[in-house]
Amino acid sequence: MPAYRKKPVVIEATQWHKNGDHPEDCADDQQGLEGGELRTFTGAERKANEWEGSVVRYYRHPDVPGESLCEQCGEPHHVHGWIDTLEQGHRVCPGDWIITGVMGERYPCKPGIFDATYEPVTTGAAPQRVDIAPIYEDRQ
Repeated sequence: MPAYRKKPVVIEATQWHKNGDHPEDCADDQQGLEGGELRTFTGAERKANEWEGSVVRYYRHPDVPGESLCEQCGEPHHVHGWIDTLEQGHRVCPGDWIITGVMGERYPCKPGIFDATYEPVTTGAAPQRVDIAPIYEDRQ
């Protein structure tokens, strides 16, 4: 079988431990209702009130009780998050790394895999992005 080496790319990543941990979870203001009136809630308000994050949301699954234990990490499901990905979405366990990929997509990565695959960048290199529009145009 042919062997392949992962291309060296610089990515952005942050380790997630609980709701609101991701730096962009409360970065934006959001519209919402308060007392039946529409108003803008600032990111600071959302963070102070420990509202659901924008990047890593609360883990909700109708068939999984919140107090049941995760088969991956052993923690109760109510301390987990959920992140939308290109493949629909993934559960985020406390301690997982949230990686922003080369197409701007985000996905969770287990700490052991992250440690084996990535190392800190000390040269000031910027994360790399790819414009995916030409990729999809070529397929049509």
